[in-house]
Amino acid sequence: MELGTGVGVGTAWLLDGMDAATRLITVENSAAHQEVARRHLGDDPRVCFVYADAERWLRSYAGPRFDLAFVDCRPGKFTGLDRLVRLLRPGALYVGDDLNPQPTWLDDHQDRVDRFVRELPRHERMRWTLMDWASGLVVAARLDDPPYGA
Repeated sequence: MELGTGVGVGTAWLLDGMDAATRLITVENSAAHQEVARRHLGDDPRVCFVYADAERWLRSYAGPRFDLAFVDCRPGKFTGLDRLVRLLRPGALYVGDDLNPQPTWLDDHQDRVDRFVRELPRHERMRWTLMDWASGLVVAARLDDPPYGA
């Protein structure tokens, strides 16, 4: 899954690394941005574009669990992270970006990033690694589900 399609740069990157049997659901709340991505990538049968608020989509999604989450928006990173973690299969990867300060950030955004980073260790089913590379990344792996009854 990809949260935050934007104009499709990340979507193109993900599709380039996928085999023919893999499917990608990408969620975007800007129709104008998603239209650019659809225009360039919409003929690829592996991608499903969802026009929705990612926070609401995370709450309502009831399909199979995911092997990868690429999060390029606030939901799934700064909000709704617990729900997203539950949607990942054991062994799945989580990648989030935009954690290093940017000149375009609003005044309160650094506090949001700091809170996110502080709260990562409480997700016991994940192992997190912060990377001071490019825009600042977090990469994580989903651990096995606890045994029944644990």
